[in-house]
Amino acid sequence: MAIFDTGIRSDHPHFRNIKERTNWTNEDTLNDNLGHGTFVAGVIAGQDEECLGFAPDTEIYAFRVFTDAQVSYTSWFLDAFNYAIATNMDVLNLSIGGPDYLDLPFVEKVWELTANNIIMVSAIGNDGPLYGTLNNPADQSDVIGVGGIDYSDHIASFSSRGMSTWELPHGYGRVKPDIVAYGREIMGSKISTGCKSLSGTSVASPVVAGIVCLLVSVIPENKRKDILNPASVKQALVEGAAKLPGLNIYEQGAGRVNLLESFEILMSYEPRASIFPGVLDYTDCPYSWPFCRQPLYAGAMPVIFNATILNGMAVIGYVESPPTWHPFGEDGNLLSVHFTYSDVIWPWTGYLALHMQIKEEGAQFSGVIEGNVTVKVYSPPAPGEKSRRSSTCVLQLKLQVVPTPPRSVRILWDQFHSIKYPPGYIPRDSLDVRNDILDWHGDHLHTNFHIMFDTLRDAGYYIETLGSPLTCFDARQYGTLLLVDLEDEYFPEEIKKLSDDVINSGLSVVVFADWYNVDTMVKMRFFDDNTRSWWTPVTGGSNVPALNDLLASFGIAFGNKILNGDFVLNGEQSRYASGTDILKFPRGGYLHSFPFMDSSESGATQNILLSGMTKTDTPILGFLEVGRGRIAVYGDSNCLDSSHMVTNCYGLLKKMLDFTSRNIKDPMLFSDSVRQEKPLYADKSQIPSRRTDVNFSTYSRVVGKELTCSRDSRFEVWGTKGYNLQVRGRNRKLPGYHVIDLGRGLNSTVDTSVTVTSNTTQKVVDSSGNNYWGFFYRDDIDMPVLVATHWLVPATVAILGLLILFWRMQKRRRRRRGSGSGRFTNL
Repeated sequence: MAIFDTGIRSDHPHFRNIKERTNWTNEDTLNDNLGHGTFVAGVIAGQDEECLGFAPDTEIYAFRVFTDAQVSYTSWFLDAFNYAIATNMDVLNLSIGGPDYLDLPFVEKVWELTANNIIMVSAIGNDGPLYGTLNNPADQSDVIGVGGIDYSDHIASFSSRGMSTWELPHGYGRVKPDIVAYGREIMGSKISTGCKSLSGTSVASPVVAGIVCLLVSVIPENKRKDILNPASVKQALVEGAAKLPGLNIYEQGAGRVNLLESFEILMSYEPRASIFPGVLDYTDCPYSWPFCRQPLYAGAMPVIFNATILNGMAVIGYVESPPTWHPFGEDGNLLSVHFTYSDVIWPWTGYLALHMQIKEEGAQFSGVIEGNVTVKVYSPPAPGEKSRRSSTCVLQLKLQVVPTPPRSVRILWDQFHSIKYPPGYIPRDSLDVRNDILDWHGDHLHTNFHIMFDTLRDAGYYIETLGSPLTCFDARQYGTLLLVDLEDEYFPEEIKKLSDDVINSGLSVVVFADWYNVDTMVKMRFFDDNTRSWWTPVTGGSNVPALNDLLASFGIAFGNKILNGDFVLNGEQSRYASGTDILKFPRGGYLHSFPFMDSSESGATQNILLSGMTKTDTPILGFLEVGRGRIAVYGDSNCLDSSHMVTNCYGLLKKMLDFTSRNIKDPMLFSDSVRQEKPLYADKSQIPSRRTDVNFSTYSRVVGKELTCSRDSRFEVWGTKGYNLQVRGRNRKLPGYHVIDLGRGLNSTVDTSVTVTSNTTQKVVDSSGNNYWGFFYRDDIDMPVLVATHWLVPATVAILGLLILFWRMQKRRRRRRGSGSGRFTNL
């Protein structure tokens, strides 16, 4: 059993089973002077009866990869990983993690570890209860990612939630964690002697690692490598897990680990491939959230479900034949499914993504569609075998379908123009936040905007996701296009199409912007002594210059102020957190202003009441009718984002949508006192400009790229530039596809139940930046912890103060531990 942590004392009374200790840091000691490594080892294999480990007969190999100051580097991990491979480890525990899944040297070495048949267990992270907060390497499909629960089988508040964000904005994330285990108030060993309790996914992970060691021990040693591998062990764990009531799949994965059930599975195990999760059931709420919250219907963007293929037959496998959809009844023929999947299943795992649409003939159908998706996987013959191994995987579908809702309640969410960390330094939206300075939660309806998603569903709205440019949707199907906290640029074709969509096709637009101030971005830069270079935000909270280009034809522009303060709107107390101002607005619109401080003028990067600062009435909220459409704009997105939200503005959002989608005007929001009798004007010199010192094309899907509709748009526009407006109010029919017009505008589809497309392998680019990792636990540690008082501090102070920053590094990347925040943290 390999434990990568802070080491263990050789004379520790709890551990007579230590086989070897190695030090990979730049400190001249093998001992654990922090306590994290000792505790983790105790949970797995401690031999004290007061806090006995799960597998006390396990041989322990302790790898010291963190210093006493809780500093580590990727290079240290790589060296230690190589030694673990050379010494033929069976199981490896990593109670560490961080958000940079583009640290390619680390990620690829993890693949090499598991390819060498080392079973890796890792903590999913302590960034809960926020969604989209999975930590690497636990978010990798070849690693067993473990979340934490308490003794009442409730998800621990600190446990990170899925989905994975590697795949965004195109596609859809995978299910993680894989399983959950007890992670609150777990007993383990102290540094010297005795026991103590800790909480965190750092201690849930060794619970599972200890269970895996027990499972390994029941297989005869001469058969171990034939039966046990990262895929077969994960199959036994997820198939044996107990699904917990009241928790969704991105909280608990397969459920609570169950040693006895997993043991029974392994006792009769034959090498096979399987799909995880093996069931998508729209009627199973809340477990199947978010899928169970919104049914399918004709004309919608494809619903994407991204499953993982576990191949217990061999480290490498291939899809033998295209996946197929097998409906259980005639109604199942109303479902059209396209597939994308791994060309090569390695190491031990791959992916199978379903892109599901209801055909146009199902526009009035209401009911349940059931059936199976099957995919055949094969692997080369095992040693001593002549025939290749083959297995058929089954994914069960039970889908709820409703008649196509009216246009007025259909909302389209723009996911395409969102940029997150990694790879770039994308700053957080609220500058008040000091301990989580990067925007890394995905900005998806099902990650940090999941509460907003549920709120809109409760209000009767249907909200779909667009991960392709704005030319890739038919505007006449939607009441409102929702643009929230967007950082990317826009193609000229998108700008032109949106203008036409609003003026001529009656599409409405709701925009939630955020701060953008070049001077503040420059002040936020820091010198990274690892890459010997300056790092600076590539944009603000949102890309205001790009939004201004998009809204220019409507006479609307945002400014470069950074506004902070409390205000009352419609009798409700609200908080404006690092929002921007409205600089231009046409006559005839309705514009709301409130007194705020502008922290950009003082040079402040957070909301601090400075002497001499005064509040000025500043416009932040506007409503406008343009042609056949309507527009509502607001300068702050923090109130919709579950990450670090102070107060929510869901009520305001619903009133904005009442206006844009249904033309319902709230009397307070549309009073004569706020009607613009003359336009709000600003000359060109006042409009925020783009940075000229940043190569934005490195991070953008627009700048220097070709406009193409991807696999998360309607099937009929895949690989094209989308819907082009031929004449006013009419959509151009795409060549090769017939049109079925149901009276709601263009709603064409390919007339086939299943179409198989070639796989697109995810392209990963090295982030080439520094990353801080740390231990994922929440309670006491055996030494005092210093806390930095200001987030913009030298890297050494940030490390010592446990202010774990997720900066990018080039040659050596720091791993985090101890506090539960950072690139690599012992969790």
